Amino acid sequence: MPCEAEPDTVDGVLPGVLPSGLRTELIAFRRDLHMHPELGNREFRTTAAVRARLEKAGLRPRTLTTGTGLICDIGRDAAYGSAGRRPVLALRADLDALPIPDTKSVPYRSTVPKMAHACGHDVHTTVVLGAGLVLAGLAEQGLLPTPVRLIFQPAEEVLPGGALDAIECGVLDGVGRILALHCDPKVEVGRVGLRVGPITSACDRLEVSLAGAGGHTARPHLTTDLVTAAAKIATEVPALLSRRVDTRSGLAVTWGRIEAGHACNVIPQHAELSGTVRCLDRHIWREAPDLVHAAVDEIATLHRAKSEINYIRGVPPVVNDPESTALLRRAMTARLGRYAVEDTEQSLGGEDFSWYLEHVPGAMARLGVRPVGDNTPRDLHCGDFDVDEDAIAVGVELFTAAALLDGNRM
Repeated sequence: MPCEAEPDTVDGVLPGVLPSGLRTELIAFRRDLHMHPELGNREFRTTAAVRARLEKAGLRPRTLTTGTGLICDIGRDAAYGSAGRRPVLALRADLDALPIPDTKSVPYRSTVPKMAHACGHDVHTTVVLGAGLVLAGLAEQGLLPTPVRLIFQPAEEVLPGGALDAIECGVLDGVGRILALHCDPKVEVGRVGLRVGPITSACDRLEVSLAGAGGHTARPHLTTDLVTAAAKIATEVPALLSRRVDTRSGLAVTWGRIEAGHACNVIPQHAELSGTVRCLDRHIWREAPDLVHAAVDEIATLHRAKSEINYIRGVPPVVNDPESTALLRRAMTARLGRYAVEDTEQSLGGEDFSWYLEHVPGAMARLGVRPVGDNTPRDLHCGDFDVDEDAIAVGVELFTAAALLDGNRM
């Protein structure tokens, strides 16, 4: 059934508002995670911290068989996807950090060298934890209309994404809808960005190795000039692809590394390029490996270079389901009013939340984390990334409202 018409103002009726004491605790919890970042599939401390807090609330979380990450079901009808139970609403968070240094000067700066929560996963984890604690309290009062599953997923930053392992572990068994959010430093705190359809792009990794006869730079005609070949591949592969697919598909190759040679007067025998392949369109993404292989081989052959291509599949676009997006819109409107929701554009960033949406409907919201009145440009995956921690309460109340409103579906 379609969602009901959204209210125009804050309705003040829905329970599940974050208590002030828990709000303070969640900020401290997020800061602890921020100080102790862990990379993908190594989130042992993070998993233990989340598990301990859920168990303290009387819940029974279950660690994934991968060793990190966990799920926790809430509600009288929740039984880890037991047959015949009502479909579960899943709330997903990601646990891992990034291998970059934290450059901020704050008391909760990372204590681990060259690691930082520079993508907001500490916030995502804290929001889902907080929502779970509030919803558990509502369930005890008989106020939770539908069972909810918390999914704390490892290795979002590791292609092709820890979501695939989580799915293999059965986290979607019995799930009827799944929701997530992602920090957005361009959106002001107190607001969320929503979009029906694709909200992220596909993202793959590309590695190219070139080989050929090297030699003296005085006699390039006797060599395979791999420096020139690498330069041509770097510039002409993106140009070729732009003429071989519909430009609206957004298929783009962007190089992050080119390496060739060690001396100014020696043409090397080896060269390497690596970068990413991004695509806005799911159907063209499926064709991308063949298209990229053909373009690289064509240019390499023209320059008499032998090419070896390692095309590493990443993630498809996150495609938001209309009904799930409408649910998030209703939930945010119920909490903070309709002006707290803004339309957002499709990003060229990749997100492994997309793998869940290959199996069940769902949607991802962009959570505003930019302090009010602060126009300093900041971006994800940067060492100075930080958030306005008022966003934690916004995320918790968005999810609790969504869980309550989702009870209307059947």
